[in-house]
Amino acid sequence: MRASRVLFALLFVVMAALAAGTPVRAQDYPSRPVTVVVPFAPGGGVDQMARLISGKLEQRLGKSFIIENKPGAGSIIAATAVQKAAADGHTLLMAPAPTMAVNVSLYKNLPYDPTTDFALIGLLSGTPFVLMVNVDLPVQSVPELLAYAKANADKMTFASAGPGVPHHLFMELFKGMTGMKASHVPYRGSLPALNDLVAGHIPMMFSDLGPATGLIEGKRVRVLGISTKTRHPSFPDIAPLAEVGVPGYEAVSWQAMAAPAQTPRPILDKLNAEITAVLALPEVREQILKYGFLPLQNRGVGELKDFVKSEIARWGKVVQDAGIAASQ
Repeated sequence: MRASRVLFALLFVVMAALAAGTPVRAQDYPSRPVTVVVPFAPGGGVDQMARLISGKLEQRLGKSFIIENKPGAGSIIAATAVQKAAADGHTLLMAPAPTMAVNVSLYKNLPYDPTTDFALIGLLSGTPFVLMVNVDLPVQSVPELLAYAKANADKMTFASAGPGVPHHLFMELFKGMTGMKASHVPYRGSLPALNDLVAGHIPMMFSDLGPATGLIEGKRVRVLGISTKTRHPSFPDIAPLAEVGVPGYEAVSWQAMAAPAQTPRPILDKLNAEITAVLALPEVREQILKYGFLPLQNRGVGELKDFVKSEIARWGKVVQDAGIAASQ
């Protein structure tokens, strides 16, 4: 009996020490440089957001935030690297919508589960897309595009930056809502797809605003509408697709930051609060708009988990309807 009492007392002390230690870890976090893993090459939109937010977190938290680009395998390489990292808040993942929502339906054997292997700690920005056509295509509006596509259904194609990315799925959603027929032509990234759009090798595509801005301003492509419900402050002349021929159309990709799921909740909450404060800075909001993104209202850690689940369900349906489920 005495031995059991001693054992119980020791267990109580250990548990109390662990409980007391968690706030201390959160209070002292970060205790060393933080690595932010980006699942794409330098220079793209996700990389830009990573550097913008990480730079501000570095200033606020007093430790270096180091960007590590790990492109490849549809962001799976980066995600699995963070999944296997120590759950102490010192390795974070830039987690865009394809990584956290689309890949679940797209890949046969995804080596991670976004809902159980990660905790979102910040919803950073939204990414609106524009529907563009080659300037020589004889259409000036969405209704004219639909009529042209109907008359030329056997030769209509559209470009994307790869299977299952927003460029692809936003067009599949558009096709599903309008009945338009067109074949998918995937490219290895946005730039080669945009180059072929300008050259007339492909008639249309959805593109995020960042890489398309120069083409839009130079009138090298014709824009038929934007994927958001409202106009973008930096591009007020581009009307929402919902207003110009596709009622109810709304599709916005998003970028978030995540940590391994077992990261202590106080550290997650601290990062969430710091990211929320960073996003409220006027210079950060201005830069987000300059990149062609949209500022989003961050949510608490618990709400973000529910948000991911809802996005998995929404885009899973689009993937299923497009006939590309488990195609990768």
